Amino acid sequence: MTRHFPPPTHDDARLLLQLYDMRREPRLRDARRWFAASFRAKTLDELSKLCPPGSEENASYRMVTSYWELVASFITSGVLHQELFFQNGRELLLCWTRVRDLAPHLRAQNKNPLEWKNLETAANAYIEWWNTNAPDAYKAFCERIK
Repeated sequence: MTRHFPPPTHDDARLLLQLYDMRREPRLRDARRWFAASFRAKTLDELSKLCPPGSEENASYRMVTSYWELVASFITSGVLHQELFFQNGRELLLCWTRVRDLAPHLRAQNKNPLEWKNLETAANAYIEWWNTNAPDAYKAFCERIK
């Protein structure tokens, strides 16, 4: 269900710009580049092979997923204007789409049903928003990022 929000404020825009600026930090930029090009793990076994503990890949995976979980927590808590973010934050969907199949396994392993819960909630709202405003766009997006 789409929630209705008041219009975005200048504070929403500032926060969005700050989050964008954080993405430009060199190590996070490298991690995002690797994640977009290489991360396709769907099981814990695939994750451990692709991102062994202590490796650069593991650090990149953790950096990207924790960054987008942080951003999603701002959205789900109402700190960041949801629709304003959805107009600009497609990379959150890339992250969720890539980890969606892995999420139940990781939650079970860590005995933490809250693992990536903000990311999941924000991504599902984003998908609903996108399907309402641009039907078939999410489907096309998923095909491009396979």
